[in-house]
Amino acid sequence: MKTPLQSTFLSLSRKSSLHHLLFWTLTYFVLVNIFANNSQIFPVDRIYTFIFMVTLAIPVYMNLSGWIPRLLRPKKYFYYLIALLVTLAIGVAFNSILFSYLIDYLLPGYYFISYYTLWDLTKFFAAFLMGSSLLKLSKEWFQLVESKQKLAEIEKEKVDIELKALRAQVNPHFLFNTLNVLYTLALKKSDETPEVIIKLSDLLRYVIYNSNKEKVPLSTELEQIKNYISLQGHRMEESAKVTFESQIEKDIHIPPMLLMPLVENSFKHGIKGDLTDTFIRIEVQADNNDLSFEIENNLPEESEKQDGEHGVGLVNIRNRLALLYPGQHFFEISQNESIFKVSLKIKHEN
Repeated sequence: MKTPLQSTFLSLSRKSSLHHLLFWTLTYFVLVNIFANNSQIFPVDRIYTFIFMVTLAIPVYMNLSGWIPRLLRPKKYFYYLIALLVTLAIGVAFNSILFSYLIDYLLPGYYFISYYTLWDLTKFFAAFLMGSSLLKLSKEWFQLVESKQKLAEIEKEKVDIELKALRAQVNPHFLFNTLNVLYTLALKKSDETPEVIIKLSDLLRYVIYNSNKEKVPLSTELEQIKNYISLQGHRMEESAKVTFESQIEKDIHIPPMLLMPLVENSFKHGIKGDLTDTFIRIEVQADNNDLSFEIENNLPEESEKQDGEHGVGLVNIRNRLALLYPGQHFFEISQNESIFKVSLKIKHEN
């Protein structure tokens, strides 16, 4: 967030010609009052000040246009210092020679003298060289800060767009699989259909009203996972076993629909009507620093490829984690002949 001073300075710094005009105008009014012998300013004082400023401007612009971009920015500090000292010496010498010997030939109608010693001139020129350098570098620093802020805003917008696209993938996929349960019960004309509709409406409410939030309490996500498990129980065989264990020391906040697709994926591939002794095991732990979520399910004897690297579900989770928790998460998919397992660990802020 830029301060009013930063905004004003950046606005002026973008208009380079205006910036230089303001600098030299201010310089002129300061110097003409310094150079005037009396309280009244005469034409000769104005002419002297203008010529003096020309001798100042030559080394100043040699530094701004030559030495800073060619030596200071590439970090050739020793060569920059030498160039600056040589420029300072040339500027002082030119000013002294001009007002001591050449000015009478250029403007014979006026009488000019060199008011200042070489040491005084050196202090004048050094002050302007350093002052103009600081102004230029501070201007570039403000512009760099603004560029970084704009880049950060662009990156944030990009991440938001990507997250919205990923959420758009999750919701239809999730709803499609849950509606299949209701369809199955409807075909059977089951008396449990009204109860299932209520549970499904709770899930729909969670998906619709919470999926666009940045964070929701972990307890809210886990409650909906339990609803989902209960909902899926209507299509499971009696031999199927689903265990859910949680140890929550702190009810942290997580992105909505982050864990649900992992559960959905296990039901999709592990709990099937044509399989016996199927199982799903879920373990959740959360404390002040970490969230750990593990889920595993059985695989058929001839294992099909689960949604590991190519399906929508787990690939979607992997992409969301990369955007939401860069460098702060562990996500592993493992599989043997009979078990498919997903492990997720997240470092979260207190």
